Amino acid sequence: MAATKSKQPGRIKSAIAGSLAGWLGQTIKLTDSAFWSAWFGGRNFTGKTVTVNSALQLSTVWACVRLISETLSTLPMNLYRDDGDAKVVAKEHDLHRLLHSMPNADMTASVFWQIFLASMLLWGAAYVEIRRNNRGNIISLDLLLPDLITARRLSSGVIEWKYRNPVTKVARTINESDMWFTPAFTTDGLSVLSPIRMGANVMGAAIAADEASARTFTDGMAPAGVITMDTVLKDKQRDDIRAHVKKVSAEGGVYVLEKGAGFQQLTMNPQDAELISTRSFNVEEICRWFRLDPSLVGHGGKDSNWGTGLEQKMIWMVTLALRPLAVRIEQSVWKNLLTPAERLKYSAEFVLEGLLRGDSAARAAFYGAMTDKGIMTRDECRKKENLPAKGGNADVLTVQSQMIPLDKIGMDKDSEAARNAINDWLSGNDKDPKDET
Repeated sequence: MAATKSKQPGRIKSAIAGSLAGWLGQTIKLTDSAFWSAWFGGRNFTGKTVTVNSALQLSTVWACVRLISETLSTLPMNLYRDDGDAKVVAKEHDLHRLLHSMPNADMTASVFWQIFLASMLLWGAAYVEIRRNNRGNIISLDLLLPDLITARRLSSGVIEWKYRNPVTKVARTINESDMWFTPAFTTDGLSVLSPIRMGANVMGAAIAADEASARTFTDGMAPAGVITMDTVLKDKQRDDIRAHVKKVSAEGGVYVLEKGAGFQQLTMNPQDAELISTRSFNVEEICRWFRLDPSLVGHGGKDSNWGTGLEQKMIWMVTLALRPLAVRIEQSVWKNLLTPAERLKYSAEFVLEGLLRGDSAARAAFYGAMTDKGIMTRDECRKKENLPAKGGNADVLTVQSQMIPLDKIGMDKDSEAARNAINDWLSGNDKDPKDET
């Protein structure tokens, strides 16, 4: 009997696998942990099913993913070519147009990078199929759904990618050279660690807290009361009293109670009803998984959401959350989308200075510092503001020269000429300098 019970879950899972395999048009094995994890959701202590869709219903997860993916996706991605000691935008290269403007026929660059980053944040990696023409040039970059991809390394060392078409449900093999794979966090370069799967306990607790809060608002914030009586009632009498109280609560009026009955309405502390402390802690926990400060997703007091404190947190976000992802993507472009010969002179970069676009004061200070220190010309700054070049001295590097060594003060040509004139007058070799005027 015990053996029969122990085999029952396996039989049920096998039956589910068989029916799903017929529906999906491919073989699903009981050892396919990636599929079963995605299908049943991450395991957690609360028993809640945690999937990407259920996690995104948490406002904190939604806010963190949107903040990172939308912020970085709005920055220009340029392909640069080495030109001596400098780098210039390689507009002549077809890959620049794909990365900067339109990666495929269905998406602009902003939409493409937003989906790309959301896949990294939610599934742990982004997968893109590389389309080439007959000459081997890349003509399109097509995003793939991460939950429909499986990978394994063959004995030859080659990675075999399989993708199940979401429409036809038919799996096909994609060559390693045609797959652009970018993991967000990995331990071996191929297996990815999804924040949703690894953080299932935190996400599940947050989902359970939301459900508990919803039930509390539904049942507890408009509580019924307690009828106290000095006698034992029959079932019919109890039903009549409940019906009367329900009618008065819904339609208004006056409670009519008999035989010394008393009515006491139940009350509940709104803070307890909203589970503020628990839900607040869940916000902080989820933000840790995405390396964001809670105040950046609207959680925190006024002291943490204003002034220089918020400015430092913005720097934190750029340094610790955006830049690691940007560098990982840039290096992935260099490795997967460029030929060995092109890697010697081409590279791709997100223009993080684009974050200054919404801050005119910071942008002006940046341009001022760059021109005063001779790093950029006025025309280069005008170009970044989409203004026409002025030419002439506007295209000349300049530098502020007030600061000079102490022993050089007064040693410029005018000062030296004046000093020589005074010395000549004192020696009688020249006229009074005042007469020269």
